[in-house]
Order: sequence, then C-alpha cells, then structure tokens
Amino acid sequence: MPKLLTKEWRRVWIFLLSLTPGIWLGWRLYTDNLGPEPAKTLVISTGIWAVNFLVLTLAVTPAKKIAHLSIVSPHRRMLGLFCWFYASLHLACYLLFILGADFQSIAQELTQRPFIVASIPAWLLLSLLAITSPQYMLRLCGKRWKYIHRSIYLIALLVVAHIAWQIRASYQNALVYGFLLISLLALRIWPLQIRK
Repeated sequence: MPKLLTKEWRRVWIFLLSLTPGIWLGWRLYTDNLGPEPAKTLVISTGIWAVNFLVLTLAVTPAKKIAHLSIVSPHRRMLGLFCWFYASLHLACYLLFILGADFQSIAQELTQRPFIVASIPAWLLLSLLAITSPQYMLRLCGKRWKYIHRSIYLIALLVVAHIAWQIRASYQNALVYGFLLISLLALRIWPLQIRK
C-alpha cells in the first residue's frame, strides 16, 4: 500500500477534509461573503454539515458489514467527533448570531420555535458521546459504554424531527435526510436483531 494511503495518512486526509467546510465558512465570514443574511447562512451551513457527518458516521458500520468496506472503520470516531464539532458550531452560531447571546430569550424561543426542543437533547447526547469516545473512557465505562453509544439512534431520530419541525415551505431536505438516517439506523439495528 502506498505510504500516503496507510491508516495514519488516511487519518490525516480525513481530518483535513472534515475540517475544510469549517475553514471555508470561516473564510467567507472573514471576507464578508456570506450573502445578505450571514447569520442565517452560518446557522444553516453548520447544521447541514453536522447532519452530513452524522450520516457518514452511521454509514460506517453498514459499509463494513454489508459492502465489506472496512477502510474507513478505524476513523468512525473522528467522523463522530466532527459531527459534534459542527453541531456545536451550529448551536453557537444560533445563540450568538440569531439570539445575540441573549440567553434569557431561550425560554421564549422554546415556545415559539419548538424545533429547538428536539435539537437541545440531541446536542447534549452528542456531547456525551464525544466525552466518552476516547479509549480510556471506554475502559472506564465498561459495558455501559455500548449502551451510551447506542444513543446515536435516538440522536438520529431527534435530528430528523429537528429538520422536519422547522421547515415551512419545502420538505425535500427533511425527506432526504430522514430517509438516509432511518435507512442507516435500520441497517445498523438489523444485524443486532439477527444475532438475537
């Protein structure tokens, strides 16, 4: 195998590619090139990339078990951490640029924009997965680690609800992401059912 395709180099390439959307958004922000509604662009773009990385993370196991593509499997944790990274940017952009860091208005937002009800627990669960992702946390949590990380199924459902709940005109994105996430969940759960 060429040196640039070894596991260590793949980790570098995946890290750089995963970081690219964030760098591009930062550059567009720096150069004032985010369109007429920069705050909305930042929130939507970071949210889309968070969901993209959730899809990629969920796709690793089916790709390995069904298509026998195990090359990305060692990097699933990194993809999951980038999902949390972009979800955190999504939340930060919403709080800072949409709410203007007025945290007292969050309660009002919860009643006026119920899609936030789905997003907050999804982010909290993602944060828990990020905290427990290192190897030493796996050893510390023991058997509970698997149960903690199976909350990815609930996160995916909350994300689908979050997307569908906020759309007023077209449900195309919600349908596409909903189909992808639910299909990937089914492919991940199906082998568990077979083993039983």
